[in-house]
Amino acid sequence: MQTIEFTYHLKDIDAIASRVLKYLNTKTVLFNGKMGAGKTTFVNALLKALQSNDVATSPTFSIVNEYSLPNDKIYHFDFYRVESIEEAYNFGIEDYLSSKHWLFMEWAERIEELIPIDAQTITITDLDNNKRSLKLTINTKKFNRKNSYK
Repeated sequence: MQTIEFTYHLKDIDAIASRVLKYLNTKTVLFNGKMGAGKTTFVNALLKALQSNDVATSPTFSIVNEYSLPNDKIYHFDFYRVESIEEAYNFGIEDYLSSKHWLFMEWAERIEELIPIDAQTITITDLDNNKRSLKLTINTKKFNRKNSYK
């Protein structure tokens, strides 16, 4: 595993999202960070980088939001209110996990045993003054730039 760190100002978030996409070698991405760190804001920037016309909103109450992409879709989860694995099974998590679509997961540690082994993690930290630190974990054994998702 390798970690790449980006420090950015919020006005540069779209450029950083495009750069991060070049390093993703899976469609399952976990987003870590404190409440208000900017996880959903970064998901929104990734949507733009993936050419979606949708706008990301926090799925805290809906648990999952669906966004359209050209020839694909994204399922954006927020497991903050999920209190058990059974609750995740009750809303059909296995169907989402077995899909070939993008899975963006906030608070994924609440369903840790269900997380696909190839998931990558983005950790966002608020540095103040509209600056953020973003750390992306990369599974170097699997990474192949030719096959990365764009």
